[in-house]
Amino acid sequence: MSKTIGIITGSLRKNSFSGSIADYVKNHAPEGYVFKMIDIGSLPLYNQDYDGEDIKEYTTFRNEVKALDGVLFITPEHNRSIPAALKNALDIASRPYGANVWNGKPGAVISQSPGGIGGFGANHHLRQVLAFLNVLTLAQPEAYIGAYHTLIDENGALSSEATQQFLNGFLSAFTAWIEKVS
Repeated sequence: MSKTIGIITGSLRKNSFSGSIADYVKNHAPEGYVFKMIDIGSLPLYNQDYDGEDIKEYTTFRNEVKALDGVLFITPEHNRSIPAALKNALDIASRPYGANVWNGKPGAVISQSPGGIGGFGANHHLRQVLAFLNVLTLAQPEAYIGAYHTLIDENGALSSEATQQFLNGFLSAFTAWIEKVS
């Protein structure tokens, strides 16, 4: 039976670089794994007042995360941190207190940017949040993909063979990590 890994991208933008990486990952999943997109764009802003209420979008998202065998976060960097939509999703699935559906899930982080440091600030900030949420995050290899706009073709698909090889190795390490900690 295959394991299902959720892909959560920090970017909501159509044709985003994070989405391009997600497409590559979905199409190059190691044997025995299925990677699927988890939508965070329709989640209302987290509000603690809603913890006792049945907010359909919250419940659906929490149940979707709960059913996953692992999570791959692919994010751009916004002002040296993660995008607001991604932080909102992390908060929703970690609440109400004591009902953290991230707890114990294997995870990994890929960051990208058009700049040279590949979303380093977002990558490390996200890892800090994931540590608090007890996501068992892959430590090595780290994945910072800089100048992403130079690695894609005119349709936005990843065309750099070196980056494809790196991502294939990253996915192998991530799936080995999942097997180890599951």
